[in-house]
Amino acid sequence: MAPDVQLEKEQRMGFFQTILVALVFLPLLMVASHNFLQNFTAAVPRHWCYIPVGDNATTEVTGDLLKIYVPMDGNQEPDRCLRFSTPQWQLLAPNGTSTNATEPCLDGWAYDRSVFNSTIITEWNLVCGQRALKDFAQSMYMVGVLLGAPVLGGLADRLGRRALLLWSLLQMGVMGTSAAFAPNLAAYCAFRFFSGMSTAGFILNGTSLSEWGAGMGGLTLGQLLLAGLAYAIRDWRQLQLASSVPFFLFFLYSWWIPESAHWLIINHRPEKALRNLQRVAQINGEKPEGEGISLEVWGTGYTTLSPFEPPLTSVLPIPSDRFSNSFSFFHLALDLQRFEGISIFLVQLIFGAVDVPFRMVVAVVANRLGRRLTQAACLVLGGLFILASVPVPQDMEVLLITLTVLGKGLFSSSASCSYLYTTELYPTVIRQTGLGVTFMMARLGAVAAPMVQMTQAFVSFLPLLLFGAVPITAGILVNCLPETLGVPLADTMKQVEDRIGRLDFESIFLAHINMTVFYSVYLTFLHIH
Repeated sequence: MAPDVQLEKEQRMGFFQTILVALVFLPLLMVASHNFLQNFTAAVPRHWCYIPVGDNATTEVTGDLLKIYVPMDGNQEPDRCLRFSTPQWQLLAPNGTSTNATEPCLDGWAYDRSVFNSTIITEWNLVCGQRALKDFAQSMYMVGVLLGAPVLGGLADRLGRRALLLWSLLQMGVMGTSAAFAPNLAAYCAFRFFSGMSTAGFILNGTSLSEWGAGMGGLTLGQLLLAGLAYAIRDWRQLQLASSVPFFLFFLYSWWIPESAHWLIINHRPEKALRNLQRVAQINGEKPEGEGISLEVWGTGYTTLSPFEPPLTSVLPIPSDRFSNSFSFFHLALDLQRFEGISIFLVQLIFGAVDVPFRMVVAVVANRLGRRLTQAACLVLGGLFILASVPVPQDMEVLLITLTVLGKGLFSSSASCSYLYTTELYPTVIRQTGLGVTFMMARLGAVAAPMVQMTQAFVSFLPLLLFGAVPITAGILVNCLPETLGVPLADTMKQVEDRIGRLDFESIFLAHINMTVFYSVYLTFLHIH
Protein backbone atom coordinates (compact mmCIF):
# COMPACT_ATOMS: atom_id res chain seq x y z
CA MET A 1 0.00 0.00 0.00
CA ALA A 2 1.41 3.44 -1.00
CA PRO A 3 2.24 5.92 1.78
CA ASP A 4 -0.39 8.47 0.74
CA VAL A 5 -3.03 5.76 0.59
CA GLN A 6 -2.09 4.50 4.04
CA LEU A 7 -2.23 7.98 5.57
CA GLU A 8 -5.52 8.81 3.91
CA LYS A 9 -7.05 5.56 5.09
CA GLU A 10 -5.96 6.03 8.71
CA GLN A 11 -7.26 9.61 8.76
CA ARG A 12 -10.83 8.62 7.93
CA MET A 13 -13.31 9.10 10.76
CA GLY A 14 -13.33 6.10 13.05
CA PHE A 15 -13.49 5.42 16.78
CA PHE A 16 -9.96 6.80 17.31
CA GLN A 17 -10.76 9.99 15.40
CA THR A 18 -14.00 10.42 17.35
CA ILE A 19 -12.12 10.28 20.65
CA LEU A 20 -9.53 12.73 19.35
CA VAL A 21 -12.15 15.22 18.20
CA ALA A 22 -13.69 15.13 21.69
CA LEU A 23 -10.31 15.66 23.38
CA VAL A 24 -9.34 18.63 21.19
CA PHE A 25 -12.86 20.06 21.24
CA LEU A 26 -12.80 20.85 24.98
CA PRO A 27 -9.71 23.12 25.02
CA LEU A 28 -11.01 24.82 21.87
CA LEU A 29 -14.07 25.84 23.89
CA MET A 30 -11.90 27.60 26.45
CA VAL A 31 -9.57 29.13 23.84
CA ALA A 32 -12.59 30.87 22.32
CA SER A 33 -13.48 32.13 25.79
CA HIS A 34 -10.04 33.69 26.15
CA ASN A 35 -10.29 35.38 22.75
CA PHE A 36 -13.38 37.31 23.84
CA LEU A 37 -12.86 37.31 27.60
CA GLN A 38 -12.31 41.06 27.87
CA ASN A 39 -15.81 41.72 26.59
CA PHE A 40 -16.71 40.92 30.21
CA THR A 41 -13.56 41.19 32.34
CA ALA A 42 -12.98 44.67 30.86
CA ALA A 43 -16.61 45.76 30.58
CA VAL A 44 -17.11 49.45 31.34
CA PRO A 45 -19.99 50.02 33.79
CA ARG A 46 -21.75 53.33 34.36
CA HIS A 47 -19.51 55.53 36.48
CA TRP A 48 -19.26 59.00 37.95
CA CYS A 49 -17.04 60.90 40.36
CA TYR A 50 -16.87 59.43 43.85
CA ILE A 51 -18.10 62.02 46.39
CA PRO A 52 -16.99 61.21 49.95
CA VAL A 53 -18.91 62.68 52.87
CA GLY A 54 -18.97 62.21 56.63
CA ASP A 55 -16.36 62.66 59.31
CA ASN A 56 -14.10 59.95 57.91
CA ALA A 57 -15.06 60.55 54.25
CA THR A 58 -16.24 56.94 54.00
CA THR A 59 -19.87 57.52 53.01
CA GLU A 60 -20.72 57.91 49.33
CA VAL A 61 -23.26 60.41 47.99
CA THR A 62 -25.96 58.70 45.92
CA GLY A 63 -29.45 59.31 44.58
CA ASP A 64 -30.88 62.78 44.01
CA LEU A 65 -28.18 64.39 46.16
CA LEU A 66 -25.61 63.35 43.55
CA LYS A 67 -26.63 66.18 41.19
CA ILE A 68 -25.45 68.69 43.78
CA TYR A 69 -21.92 67.42 43.30
CA VAL A 70 -21.83 66.02 39.75
CA PRO A 71 -23.09 67.65 36.50
CA MET A 72 -25.86 65.82 34.64
CA ASP A 73 -25.90 65.21 30.90
CA GLY A 74 -28.89 65.59 28.56
CA ASN A 75 -30.27 62.22 29.67
CA GLN A 76 -29.98 63.20 33.34
CA GLU A 77 -27.12 60.76 33.81
CA PRO A 78 -24.11 61.80 35.95
CA ASP A 79 -21.11 63.07 34.03
CA ARG A 80 -18.48 60.34 33.92
CA CYS A 81 -15.35 62.43 34.35
CA LEU A 82 -16.21 65.75 36.02
CA ARG A 83 -17.62 67.05 39.28
CA PHE A 84 -18.51 70.50 40.60
CA SER A 85 -15.73 72.35 42.38
CA THR A 86 -18.18 73.21 45.18
CA PRO A 87 -21.61 71.73 46.01
CA GLN A 88 -24.48 73.27 44.01
CA TRP A 89 -27.22 73.41 46.66
CA GLN A 90 -29.36 75.66 44.47
CA LEU A 91 -29.94 72.70 42.13
CA LEU A 92 -32.35 71.28 44.74
CA ALA A 93 -34.72 74.19 43.97
CA PRO A 94 -37.07 73.95 41.00
CA ASN A 95 -35.36 75.01 37.74
CA GLY A 96 -32.11 75.56 39.61
CA THR A 97 -28.94 75.85 37.52
CA SER A 98 -25.26 75.40 38.28
CA THR A 99 -22.91 78.37 38.51
CA ASN A 100 -19.56 76.99 39.61
CA ALA A 101 -16.77 75.47 37.54
CA THR A 102 -16.06 71.76 37.31
CA GLU A 103 -12.96 69.74 38.04
CA PRO A 104 -11.72 66.16 37.44
CA CYS A 105 -12.67 63.27 39.72
CA LEU A 106 -10.00 63.87 42.36
CA ASP A 107 -11.29 61.18 44.75
CA GLY A 108 -11.74 58.44 42.18
CA TRP A 109 -14.94 57.01 40.75
CA ALA A 110 -18.09 55.27 41.86
CA TYR A 111 -19.38 52.42 39.67
CA ASP A 112 -22.74 50.91 38.91
CA ARG A 113 -22.30 47.31 40.05
CA SER A 114 -25.76 46.08 39.06
CA VAL A 115 -24.32 44.06 36.14
CA PHE A 116 -20.72 43.30 37.14
CA ASN A 117 -19.35 43.04 40.67
CA SER A 118 -15.92 43.97 39.40
CA THR A 119 -13.94 44.29 36.17
CA ILE A 120 -10.40 45.41 35.44
CA ILE A 121 -11.98 48.82 34.78
CA THR A 122 -13.30 49.13 38.32
CA GLU A 123 -10.20 47.46 39.79
CA TRP A 124 -7.71 49.92 38.33
CA ASN A 125 -9.98 52.87 37.38
CA LEU A 126 -9.41 52.58 33.63
CA VAL A 127 -11.84 55.36 32.77
CA CYS A 128 -11.69 58.97 31.56
CA GLY A 129 -8.00 59.83 31.07
CA GLN A 130 -7.01 56.17 31.56
CA ARG A 131 -9.63 54.63 29.28
CA ALA A 132 -7.11 53.89 26.50
CA LEU A 133 -5.44 51.36 28.81
CA LYS A 134 -8.43 49.08 28.38
CA ASP A 135 -7.70 48.75 24.67
CA PHE A 136 -4.00 48.44 25.47
CA ALA A 137 -4.70 45.39 27.64
CA GLN A 138 -6.64 43.71 24.82
CA SER A 139 -3.94 44.69 22.34
CA MET A 140 -1.27 43.01 24.49
CA TYR A 141 -3.19 39.74 24.26
CA MET A 142 -3.47 40.14 20.48
CA VAL A 143 0.24 41.01 20.19
CA GLY A 144 0.99 37.81 22.09
CA VAL A 145 -1.03 35.84 19.56
CA LEU A 146 0.67 37.78 16.78
CA LEU A 147 4.18 36.85 17.96
CA GLY A 148 3.25 33.38 19.14
CA ALA A 149 2.14 32.34 15.68
CA PRO A 150 5.53 32.48 13.90
CA VAL A 151 7.55 31.53 16.98
CA LEU A 152 5.56 28.46 18.04
CA GLY A 153 4.66 27.62 14.44
CA GLY A 154 8.33 27.54 13.46
CA LEU A 155 9.30 25.51 16.54
CA ALA A 156 6.58 22.98 15.73
CA ASP A 157 8.18 22.28 12.33
CA ARG A 158 11.41 21.41 14.17
CA LEU A 159 10.21 19.83 17.41
CA GLY A 160 6.89 18.37 16.34
CA ARG A 161 3.23 19.38 16.55
CA ARG A 162 2.51 17.32 19.67
CA ALA A 163 5.32 18.82 21.78
CA LEU A 164 4.22 22.38 21.04
CA LEU A 165 0.57 21.48 21.61
CA LEU A 166 1.40 20.24 25.11
CA TRP A 167 3.58 23.26 25.87
CA SER A 168 0.87 25.66 24.71
CA LEU A 169 -1.75 24.04 26.94
CA LEU A 170 0.52 24.21 29.99
CA GLN A 171 1.49 27.81 29.29
CA MET A 172 -2.15 28.80 28.87
CA GLY A 173 -3.03 27.26 32.23
CA VAL A 174 -0.14 28.91 34.08
CA MET A 175 -0.41 32.36 32.51
CA GLY A 176 -4.20 32.51 32.56
CA THR A 177 -4.30 31.55 36.22
CA SER A 178 -1.57 34.06 37.04
CA ALA A 179 -3.59 36.82 35.34
CA ALA A 180 -6.44 36.12 37.77
CA PHE A 181 -4.11 37.05 40.66
CA ALA A 182 -2.37 39.98 38.94
CA PRO A 183 -1.62 42.73 41.51
CA ASN A 184 -1.60 45.53 38.94
CA LEU A 185 -2.36 46.31 35.31
CA ALA A 186 1.24 45.84 34.15
CA ALA A 187 1.37 42.29 35.50
CA TYR A 188 -2.08 41.56 34.07
CA CYS A 189 -1.00 42.71 30.59
CA ALA A 190 2.19 40.60 30.78
CA PHE A 191 0.26 37.46 31.71
CA ARG A 192 -2.31 38.14 28.98
CA PHE A 193 0.53 38.56 26.47
CA PHE A 194 1.89 35.08 27.22
CA SER A 195 -1.65 33.68 27.23
CA GLY A 196 -2.01 35.06 23.71
CA MET A 197 1.17 33.31 22.62
CA SER A 198 -0.11 29.99 23.92
CA THR A 199 -3.46 30.54 22.21
CA ALA A 200 -1.65 30.79 18.89
CA GLY A 201 0.39 27.69 19.63
CA PHE A 202 -2.63 25.61 20.53
CA ILE A 203 -4.77 26.66 17.56
CA LEU A 204 -1.94 26.17 15.06
CA ASN A 205 -0.94 22.75 16.30
CA GLY A 206 -4.51 21.64 16.98
CA THR A 207 -5.32 22.53 13.36
CA SER A 208 -2.30 20.67 12.06
CA LEU A 209 -3.11 17.59 14.12
CA SER A 210 -6.51 17.60 12.41
CA GLU A 211 -4.64 15.26 10.07
CA TRP A 212 -5.90 12.83 12.74
CA GLY A 213 -9.48 14.12 12.56
CA ALA A 214 -9.69 17.07 14.98
CA GLY A 215 -12.43 19.65 14.41
CA MET A 216 -12.70 23.43 14.92
CA GLY A 217 -16.32 23.60 16.10
CA GLY A 218 -15.18 24.31 19.65
CA LEU A 219 -14.14 27.82 18.64
CA THR A 220 -17.76 28.57 17.81
CA LEU A 221 -19.46 26.92 20.77
CA GLY A 222 -16.87 28.45 23.09
CA GLN A 223 -18.50 31.82 22.56
CA LEU A 224 -21.77 30.39 23.88
CA LEU A 225 -19.95 28.93 26.87
CA LEU A 226 -18.40 32.33 27.59
CA ALA A 227 -21.84 33.98 27.65
CA GLY A 228 -22.99 31.44 30.26
CA LEU A 229 -19.82 31.68 32.35
CA ALA A 230 -19.87 35.48 32.35
CA TYR A 231 -23.55 35.53 33.30
CA ALA A 232 -22.92 33.20 36.24
CA ILE A 233 -19.59 34.75 37.36
CA ARG A 234 -19.71 38.54 37.64
CA ASP A 235 -16.27 39.01 39.26
CA TRP A 236 -13.46 39.37 36.71
CA ARG A 237 -10.85 37.48 38.74
CA GLN A 238 -13.12 34.50 39.26
CA LEU A 239 -14.13 34.52 35.58
CA GLN A 240 -10.47 34.66 34.51
CA LEU A 241 -9.69 31.75 36.85
CA ALA A 242 -12.64 29.64 35.66
CA SER A 243 -11.50 30.11 32.05
CA SER A 244 -7.88 29.10 32.78
CA VAL A 245 -7.74 26.28 35.33
CA PRO A 246 -9.25 23.65 32.95
CA PHE A 247 -6.13 23.90 30.76
CA PHE A 248 -4.18 21.93 33.37
CA LEU A 249 -6.57 19.02 32.83
CA PHE A 250 -6.29 19.42 29.04
CA PHE A 251 -2.51 19.31 29.37
CA LEU A 252 -2.60 16.04 31.29
CA TYR A 253 -4.86 14.09 28.97
CA SER A 254 -3.30 15.48 25.76
CA TRP A 255 -0.25 13.29 26.31
CA TRP A 256 -2.43 10.59 24.73
CA ILE A 257 -2.60 12.44 21.39
CA PRO A 258 -0.12 11.01 18.84
CA GLU A 259 2.32 12.99 16.72
CA SER A 260 1.41 13.85 13.13
CA ALA A 261 2.28 10.91 10.87
CA HIS A 262 3.18 13.28 8.05
CA TRP A 263 5.64 15.17 10.29
CA LEU A 264 7.27 11.95 11.50
CA ILE A 265 7.79 10.70 7.96
CA ILE A 266 9.22 14.00 6.73
CA ASN A 267 11.63 14.05 9.69
CA HIS A 268 12.97 10.57 8.99
CA ARG A 269 11.12 8.77 11.77
CA PRO A 270 9.12 6.20 9.79
CA GLU A 271 9.24 3.64 12.62
CA LYS A 272 7.33 5.97 14.93
CA ALA A 273 4.88 6.84 12.15
CA LEU A 274 4.34 3.13 11.56
CA ARG A 275 3.63 2.48 15.25
CA ASN A 276 1.14 5.38 15.31
CA LEU A 277 -0.66 4.12 12.21
CA GLN A 278 -0.88 0.62 13.63
CA ARG A 279 -2.16 2.02 16.93
CA VAL A 280 -4.88 3.95 15.09
CA ALA A 281 -5.83 0.84 13.10
CA GLN A 282 -6.07 -1.23 16.29
CA ILE A 283 -8.28 1.31 18.08
CA ASN A 284 -10.50 1.50 15.00
CA GLY A 285 -10.89 -2.29 15.01
CA GLU A 286 -8.70 -2.77 11.93
CA LYS A 287 -5.71 -4.52 13.52
CA PRO A 288 -5.03 -6.90 10.57
CA GLU A 289 -4.83 -3.98 8.15
CA GLY A 290 -2.52 -2.12 10.53
CA GLU A 291 -0.18 -5.10 10.74
CA GLY A 292 -0.05 -5.12 6.94
CA ILE A 293 1.65 -1.70 6.85
CA SER A 294 5.40 -2.08 6.29
CA LEU A 295 8.42 0.21 6.56
CA GLU A 296 9.49 -0.45 2.98
CA VAL A 297 6.88 1.90 1.56
CA TRP A 298 8.42 4.82 3.45
CA GLY A 299 11.83 4.25 1.95
CA THR A 300 11.44 6.50 -1.10
CA GLY A 301 9.84 9.81 -1.84
CA TYR A 302 9.85 11.02 1.75
CA THR A 303 13.54 11.39 2.59
CA THR A 304 14.77 14.19 0.30
CA LEU A 305 12.33 16.93 1.10
CA SER A 306 13.36 20.58 1.07
CA PRO A 307 11.24 23.61 1.91
CA PHE A 308 13.47 25.97 -0.05
CA GLU A 309 13.04 24.92 -3.67
CA PRO A 310 11.14 26.19 -5.56
CA PRO A 311 10.01 29.55 -4.04
CA LEU A 312 6.85 29.83 -1.97
CA THR A 313 4.95 31.96 -4.49
CA SER A 314 1.95 29.68 -4.74
CA VAL A 315 0.40 30.70 -1.42
CA LEU A 316 1.15 34.42 -1.28
CA PRO A 317 -2.49 35.64 -1.22
CA ILE A 318 -3.18 33.69 1.99
CA PRO A 319 -1.87 36.37 4.43
CA SER A 320 -4.09 39.06 2.88
CA ASP A 321 -7.09 36.76 3.23
CA ARG A 322 -6.38 36.07 6.91
CA PHE A 323 -5.58 39.71 7.71
CA SER A 324 -8.80 40.95 6.12
CA ASN A 325 -10.98 38.36 7.78
CA SER A 326 -9.73 39.08 11.31
CA PHE A 327 -9.63 42.81 10.61
CA SER A 328 -13.41 42.91 10.10
CA PHE A 329 -14.37 40.01 12.38
CA PHE A 330 -12.82 41.46 15.53
CA HIS A 331 -14.28 44.87 14.79
CA LEU A 332 -17.72 43.25 15.05
CA ALA A 333 -17.01 40.82 17.90
CA LEU A 334 -15.11 42.90 20.45
CA ASP A 335 -17.42 45.86 20.90
CA LEU A 336 -20.58 44.36 22.39
CA GLN A 337 -21.32 47.39 24.55
CA ARG A 338 -22.16 49.52 21.53
CA PHE A 339 -25.63 47.92 21.62
CA GLU A 340 -26.60 49.79 24.77
CA GLY A 341 -30.25 48.79 24.75
CA ILE A 342 -29.52 45.04 24.81
CA SER A 343 -27.98 42.90 27.54
CA ILE A 344 -24.31 42.27 26.86
CA PHE A 345 -24.81 38.60 27.76
CA LEU A 346 -27.61 38.26 25.20
CA VAL A 347 -25.49 39.94 22.52
CA GLN A 348 -22.63 37.51 23.21
CA LEU A 349 -25.09 34.61 23.06
CA ILE A 350 -26.49 35.80 19.72
CA PHE A 351 -23.03 36.42 18.28
CA GLY A 352 -21.93 32.94 19.32
CA ALA A 353 -25.11 31.16 18.25
CA VAL A 354 -25.10 32.64 14.76
CA ASP A 355 -21.74 31.00 14.05
CA VAL A 356 -23.18 27.49 14.48
CA PRO A 357 -25.49 27.44 11.42
CA PHE A 358 -23.04 29.49 9.37
CA ARG A 359 -20.16 27.09 10.03
CA MET A 360 -22.36 24.07 9.38
CA VAL A 361 -23.40 25.49 6.02
CA VAL A 362 -19.87 26.45 5.05
CA ALA A 363 -18.62 22.94 5.90
CA VAL A 364 -21.10 21.48 3.41
CA VAL A 365 -20.50 24.12 0.76
CA ALA A 366 -16.70 23.82 1.00
CA ASN A 367 -16.95 20.06 0.40
CA ARG A 368 -19.29 20.52 -2.55
CA LEU A 369 -18.21 23.70 -4.33
CA GLY A 370 -14.60 23.85 -3.16
CA ARG A 371 -12.53 25.79 -0.65
CA ARG A 372 -11.58 28.66 -2.95
CA LEU A 373 -15.10 29.65 -3.99
CA THR A 374 -16.41 29.28 -0.43
CA GLN A 375 -13.63 31.41 1.04
CA ALA A 376 -14.04 34.14 -1.57
CA ALA A 377 -17.83 34.24 -1.20
CA CYS A 378 -17.69 34.56 2.62
CA LEU A 379 -15.25 37.47 2.47
CA VAL A 380 -17.08 39.36 -0.26
CA LEU A 381 -20.56 38.88 1.21
CA GLY A 382 -19.36 39.76 4.72
CA GLY A 383 -17.85 42.98 3.42
CA LEU A 384 -21.05 43.83 1.54
CA PHE A 385 -23.13 43.47 4.73
CA ILE A 386 -20.83 45.92 6.52
CA LEU A 387 -21.07 48.39 3.64
CA ALA A 388 -24.86 47.99 3.67
CA SER A 389 -24.90 49.19 7.29
CA VAL A 390 -23.20 52.52 6.47
CA PRO A 391 -26.37 54.46 5.46
CA VAL A 392 -28.58 52.86 8.13
CA PRO A 393 -29.62 55.37 10.88
CA GLN A 394 -28.57 54.57 14.45
CA ASP A 395 -32.17 54.46 15.67
CA MET A 396 -32.88 51.44 13.41
CA GLU A 397 -31.30 49.08 15.94
CA VAL A 398 -32.93 45.88 14.68
CA LEU A 399 -31.64 46.38 11.13
CA LEU A 400 -28.17 47.33 12.36
CA ILE A 401 -27.93 44.28 14.62
CA THR A 402 -29.20 42.04 11.81
CA LEU A 403 -26.53 43.29 9.38
CA THR A 404 -23.86 42.97 12.09
CA VAL A 405 -24.86 39.41 12.97
CA LEU A 406 -24.92 38.33 9.31
CA GLY A 407 -21.53 39.92 8.69
CA LYS A 408 -20.00 38.28 11.76
CA GLY A 409 -21.44 34.91 10.78
CA LEU A 410 -19.88 35.14 7.33
CA PHE A 411 -16.48 36.19 8.69
CA SER A 412 -16.65 33.35 11.21
CA SER A 413 -17.41 30.95 8.35
CA SER A 414 -14.51 32.43 6.41
CA ALA A 415 -12.19 31.76 9.36
CA SER A 416 -13.40 28.17 9.61
CA CYS A 417 -12.84 27.59 5.91
CA SER A 418 -9.48 29.35 6.04
CA TYR A 419 -8.10 27.02 8.74
CA LEU A 420 -8.88 24.06 6.51
CA TYR A 421 -7.80 25.73 3.27
CA THR A 422 -4.48 27.00 4.64
CA THR A 423 -3.60 23.61 6.10
CA GLU A 424 -4.22 21.97 2.72
CA LEU A 425 -2.27 24.58 0.74
CA TYR A 426 1.02 24.41 2.65
CA PRO A 427 3.23 21.30 2.25
CA THR A 428 4.18 19.31 5.31
CA VAL A 429 7.81 20.51 5.39
CA ILE A 430 6.75 24.10 6.14
CA ARG A 431 3.12 23.69 7.16
CA GLN A 432 3.53 24.97 10.70
CA THR A 433 5.81 27.81 9.63
CA GLY A 434 3.30 28.79 6.95
CA LEU A 435 0.40 28.52 9.36
CA GLY A 436 2.37 30.64 11.80
CA VAL A 437 2.88 33.41 9.23
CA THR A 438 -0.76 33.46 8.14
CA PHE A 439 -1.96 33.27 11.74
CA MET A 440 0.33 36.20 12.53
CA MET A 441 -1.27 38.20 9.72
CA ALA A 442 -4.71 37.33 11.10
CA ARG A 443 -3.77 38.73 14.49
CA LEU A 444 -2.24 41.80 12.87
CA GLY A 445 -5.71 42.39 11.46
CA ALA A 446 -7.15 42.04 14.96
CA VAL A 447 -4.64 44.58 16.31
CA ALA A 448 -5.33 46.98 13.42
CA ALA A 449 -9.12 46.99 13.85
CA PRO A 450 -9.28 49.30 16.92
CA MET A 451 -6.73 51.63 15.31
CA VAL A 452 -8.95 52.04 12.26
CA GLN A 453 -11.94 52.61 14.53
CA MET A 454 -10.19 55.77 15.74
CA THR A 455 -10.78 57.41 12.34
CA GLN A 456 -14.45 57.72 13.26
CA ALA A 457 -13.50 60.92 15.10
CA PHE A 458 -12.60 62.49 11.74
CA VAL A 459 -15.08 60.87 9.32
CA SER A 460 -17.92 58.96 10.98
CA PHE A 461 -18.46 56.44 8.17
CA LEU A 462 -14.79 55.87 7.21
CA PRO A 463 -14.15 52.85 9.52
CA LEU A 464 -17.17 50.97 8.16
CA LEU A 465 -16.07 51.66 4.59
CA LEU A 466 -12.65 50.16 5.34
CA PHE A 467 -14.03 47.22 7.31
CA GLY A 468 -16.22 46.43 4.31
CA ALA A 469 -13.84 47.18 1.43
CA VAL A 470 -10.79 45.31 2.74
CA PRO A 471 -12.41 41.82 2.91
CA ILE A 472 -14.03 42.35 -0.50
CA THR A 473 -10.59 43.04 -1.98
CA ALA A 474 -9.13 39.98 -0.26
CA GLY A 475 -12.02 37.83 -1.49
CA ILE A 476 -11.16 38.76 -5.06
CA LEU A 477 -7.47 37.87 -4.49
CA VAL A 478 -8.42 34.44 -3.12
CA ASN A 479 -9.32 33.43 -6.68
CA CYS A 480 -5.56 33.42 -7.44
CA LEU A 481 -5.16 30.37 -5.17
CA PRO A 482 -5.46 26.75 -6.33
CA GLU A 483 -8.36 24.53 -5.35
CA THR A 484 -7.54 21.81 -2.80
CA LEU A 485 -10.82 19.89 -2.62
CA GLY A 486 -10.13 16.20 -3.18
CA VAL A 487 -6.36 16.77 -3.49
CA PRO A 488 -4.02 14.83 -1.13
CA LEU A 489 -1.91 16.87 1.29
CA ALA A 490 1.36 17.95 -0.30
CA ASP A 491 4.62 17.05 1.44
CA THR A 492 7.14 19.07 -0.60
CA MET A 493 7.18 22.48 -2.24
CA LYS A 494 7.76 20.75 -5.56
CA GLN A 495 4.42 18.98 -5.25
CA VAL A 496 2.67 22.30 -4.57
CA GLU A 497 4.32 24.04 -7.51
CA ASP A 498 3.61 21.14 -9.88
CA ARG A 499 -0.12 21.43 -9.16
CA ILE A 500 -0.32 25.12 -10.06
CA GLY A 501 2.59 25.59 -12.46
CA ARG A 502 0.58 27.73 -14.88
CA LEU A 503 -0.23 30.51 -12.38
CA ASP A 504 1.34 33.93 -12.92
CA PHE A 505 3.40 34.01 -9.73
CA GLU A 506 4.67 37.54 -10.32
CA SER A 507 1.13 38.95 -10.58
CA ILE A 508 0.08 37.20 -7.37
CA PHE A 509 3.17 38.48 -5.58
CA LEU A 510 2.65 42.08 -6.69
CA ALA A 511 -1.06 42.03 -5.76
CA HIS A 512 -0.23 40.77 -2.28
CA ILE A 513 2.63 43.25 -1.77
CA ASN A 514 0.51 46.19 -2.94
CA MET A 515 -2.21 45.27 -0.48
CA THR A 516 0.22 44.86 2.40
CA VAL A 517 1.99 48.16 1.62
CA PHE A 518 -1.38 49.94 1.58
CA TYR A 519 -2.26 48.60 5.04
CA SER A 520 1.17 49.51 6.43
CA VAL A 521 1.13 53.07 5.07
CA TYR A 522 -2.43 53.64 6.29
CA LEU A 523 -1.73 52.36 9.81
CA THR A 524 1.46 54.46 9.96
CA PHE A 525 -0.58 57.51 9.02
CA LEU A 526 -3.00 56.77 11.87
CA HIS A 527 -0.15 56.42 14.34
CA ILE A 528 1.40 59.75 13.31
CA HIS A 529 -1.86 61.68 13.41
